Amino acid sequence: MSDTRVPVTLLTGFLGAGKTTLLNAVLGDASAGRIAVIVNEFGDAGLDHDLIEVASEETVLMQSGCLCCSIRGDLGRTVADLLSRRANEELHFDRIAIETTGLADPGPILQTFTVDPGLSRNFRLDGVVTVADAANGPATLDAQFEAVSQAAMADLIVISKTDLVEPVAADGFEARLRGLNPTASILQAERGKLPVDALFGLGGLRSEATAPQMLAWLTPPAPDPLAGLSGFAPPKTAPVVPTHDSRIQSVSIVLDDPIPDRVFEVWLETLIALRGPDILRIKGIVFLEGMDMPFVFHGVQHIFDAPVPLRDWHGRDTTSRIVVIARDISRPELQRSLDMLRARLRKNPKNTLNEVSIP
Repeated sequence: MSDTRVPVTLLTGFLGAGKTTLLNAVLGDASAGRIAVIVNEFGDAGLDHDLIEVASEETVLMQSGCLCCSIRGDLGRTVADLLSRRANEELHFDRIAIETTGLADPGPILQTFTVDPGLSRNFRLDGVVTVADAANGPATLDAQFEAVSQAAMADLIVISKTDLVEPVAADGFEARLRGLNPTASILQAERGKLPVDALFGLGGLRSEATAPQMLAWLTPPAPDPLAGLSGFAPPKTAPVVPTHDSRIQSVSIVLDDPIPDRVFEVWLETLIALRGPDILRIKGIVFLEGMDMPFVFHGVQHIFDAPVPLRDWHGRDTTSRIVVIARDISRPELQRSLDMLRARLRKNPKNTLNEVSIP
C-alpha cells in the first residue's frame, strides 16, 4: 500500500549558511510542486514573500524561539492547523518544509514526528537537509558543536557559498563533513541552485523505496576515481581532527546471515538504555530469522520509527547492515556494544559477523 502521509523535509544548518536562499530557490522552481513552509525566523532576512504569493505557497512564521525548544507545542499545533486548512480546501500543498534556526538541534524535531500520534499518523519525515557554509563553515564547526550535530544527523548536506572559496578549500571542507557523516549525500550549490528532486525522497522509511535506494542510504559514496589527478599530489600529513569533530563517531556493522529476533532486540535495547541520549542516529536494513524480506529501521536517540518491510528486495542476499552515528562515545565503546550480539551469533556456526568501521 502506498504511503499517503504528507512528506516533511527538515531544513537546518549553520547560522548564515544560506538555508533561506536554498528554500527560495526551491519555491521558485515549478517542478517542486506545492510546498507549505514553516519558518522559525529571527531578524529581518527571510523568505521572499512576493515569491511565495506568486507561487501560491503558504508561509507560517513562528516567532516563539528555537524550534527544538518550542516544538512540542507550537510546531505540533502549526502542522495540525495546516492539515486542517488543507482538508477544508483553504490551502493546497503536497509537502511541508520546516526551516529551523541556525542553532536548532534536529533530534527533538525528528522525535516529535515519531512520538506524537497525530503527527505520525498524518506526516512522515522525508529527510533532513543541512546547509553548510564553505566560507565560514570550518570556523563554525570549531566553535559550535550544534553545527557538528546538524551535519552528523543529515541525510543530505548542501555546501553553500563555494564561489567564495578556492576549490581546494571547498573540497577540504567537504572531506571534513564526510568524516562527520559518512553515509550522507553531499552536494555543492552556488546561490541555492540544486536540482529540486535532490532534496526530496531522502529518508529510508518510505514504503515505495527500492532496494538500491536503501543501500545507498546506508553506504558511504564511492570515492571519485579522478580525485587528486590534477598532476601534483599534495604531501601527505597526519590529519588534525578538531575537538568537536572527534566527539562524533560512526560505525558500520555488517551481519552475513539472518539474526534471531530476540538477539537483535536485546542488543538494541541494551545500547539505547545505556547510551540512548548520545545516539544521534541509528539506521539499518535487517534480516531476521524466519522472515522472507528485510525491514528498514531508523531511530534518533531512544525514539524509533515503526520499521518498514523492504518488499522490493530480490535475490538470496540476506546481509544485514546497521549504521550507528554517536557523540561522546568512542569507537571502541561502540564496537564493544556488539560483544553480546557477537557471542550469541557464535553459537550458530552458519552465522558470521563482520565489523566495518567507517573512517
